[in-house]
Amino acid sequence: MATVRNMTEGRPGKLIFQFALSLMLGNIFQQMYTFMDTLVVGRCLGVSALAALGATEWLVFLMFGCVQGITQGFSVFISQCFGSGEKNKLKKAIAHSVYLSLLLSVVLTVIGVLGCKPMLQIMGTPKEVLGYAADYLLVLYGAVSVSVFYNLFAAILRGVGDSTTPLKAVTIASVCNIVLDILFVAGFGWGIRGAAIATVLAQMISVGYCLWVLRNEAVLWPGKDAFVPDTAYMQKMLLLGIPLGMQNIITALGGVIVQSVINGFGVIFIAGFTAANKLYGLLETAASSYGYGVASFTGQNKGAGLYDRIKQGFREASILGVATAYVMSAVMFLLGKPIMKCFVTGTADAIAEMLTIGYEFLVILAIFFPLLYLLYIWRACIQGMGNTLIPMTSSMIQLVMRVLCAVLLTKVIGQSGIFWGEILAWLGADALLLLTYYYMMVDKK
Repeated sequence: MATVRNMTEGRPGKLIFQFALSLMLGNIFQQMYTFMDTLVVGRCLGVSALAALGATEWLVFLMFGCVQGITQGFSVFISQCFGSGEKNKLKKAIAHSVYLSLLLSVVLTVIGVLGCKPMLQIMGTPKEVLGYAADYLLVLYGAVSVSVFYNLFAAILRGVGDSTTPLKAVTIASVCNIVLDILFVAGFGWGIRGAAIATVLAQMISVGYCLWVLRNEAVLWPGKDAFVPDTAYMQKMLLLGIPLGMQNIITALGGVIVQSVINGFGVIFIAGFTAANKLYGLLETAASSYGYGVASFTGQNKGAGLYDRIKQGFREASILGVATAYVMSAVMFLLGKPIMKCFVTGTADAIAEMLTIGYEFLVILAIFFPLLYLLYIWRACIQGMGNTLIPMTSSMIQLVMRVLCAVLLTKVIGQSGIFWGEILAWLGADALLLLTYYYMMVDKK
């Protein structure tokens, strides 16, 4: 059964932390999908295959970030309906999110399958990496509908305050993914395609579990009447979902351009950067978890008209975010090299060069990591209020900063310009989000 949580009562910081804690664990397990792919591929297939995963990373986010953003937009409307206490409206919102997700699945599958190899070529992916990368993407893009419905069902559950069910689903799926990764890549010799197949099958398990929970929760399962098409509902949900999908697409496009520059630095740099990014992604999970918690908290309280609680939640979540970020920074400083070493193989000189590249990136990230955590929290609060255009604009700022640093700053200070682009992207987005929050809340009580 779904663990529905009313977030309009109780201490905001405690509610957000409790909600986010389950998501943190779930996100850690979800990161294990790519973490395990990277580990098995790097150890079993070598540096070129590891670099291939790095070369696909932003294209993977381009597709699945779009999925995640759009379904998160649907969740904003669903959480507002739940907070207002209108059960029929809630069920109609859920039913129409299913309609829109079916359409999204078809469109993205066609675009992904037809466009993945041309995109890799446009990015200047090295020839020794291109075949691996195309094989990996074709499997993931061909099964994008699985990701759409996992993200939709998880978003619905988060919207009504249930962060426990997504945790259980992704935990089960992650264990299966680890077993299947080892079986398909190391056992059956299916190569990098086997890692992608393992990920898809694991996500299918997540979909099945979340659907079973929704089916057994009367307040969430829509009846036939809820599925009567209503253009007003579809329009409202698209107005929330499309900007959030575009937000992630914009972020990904910046990453694709940056990756194109990185590809010019050679396989060793790509592999070192990829190894660091895997740890970065793992330590970022708490930030995204706080973001989901703040979005659900804000959405429910916006629906109930409780603006003072939103302000209190914003303050307390920001403090939680900064404190957590410093803990993650310590992990990067102290354990960065040993963890990265798990991913890389090759000669002693090649390994040393990859670790040097990756650790420099981690040190720069660690110093400024609170900026990233605040970005997630502040953006989620604005999203929960129903404004998805400003978060999309903040992603445009991130894109501009990353691209400028990749294209221009690297000519001045070398490869580390890529690393500083990440920091400047956070800083620019934070400035816009904070100013917008104070503008939106100045007259709210």
